[in-house]
Amino acid sequence: MPGYPYPPVLERPRISPETPVYNPMIWIITLLPLLSLVPLLVWNPQFRIIYIGGRGRPTVDPASVFTPEYLLLVFSGFLVYGVSVLLAYFDRERLKRDGVVRPFHWAWSFLSGTVYVIGRSVIVHKVAPGRGLVPIWILIGVIVLSIVVSTIKMSALMSSMMSSIPS
Repeated sequence: MPGYPYPPVLERPRISPETPVYNPMIWIITLLPLLSLVPLLVWNPQFRIIYIGGRGRPTVDPASVFTPEYLLLVFSGFLVYGVSVLLAYFDRERLKRDGVVRPFHWAWSFLSGTVYVIGRSVIVHKVAPGRGLVPIWILIGVIVLSIVVSTIKMSALMSSMMSSIPS
């Protein structure tokens, strides 16, 4: 068979060094997970003790964690998800207007904003060598900060819960 054994790979054309590769949408998508830390920090459930089987063993009432702050925490997660998807769409449109051919598709943000930030940064780095990876590094910092804050908060909550159970 004449020709190449594989179809040619279509390279994305590079963009001008003056073309901006960052815009407010990518920064908001990158920093948006920090929004969920606020309700987490104000969530302080008052653990109620119940006795299973009348005068049986004391345990913590599982319903005592469902406070208005907890519902705000859950709602903030849905809000972060929805806003990330919407901003990913606008970010992709902005990249197309700025000359990026076939930018990372916004629908990947349905998996998570993290997936979109990573994919978008890799594509932008390909069309603008030396630029485009800063959102990944900022995102790593946001994730590490979220893990540290969540671990400290959950340790404090577990300690409070265990101390409220009579021995």
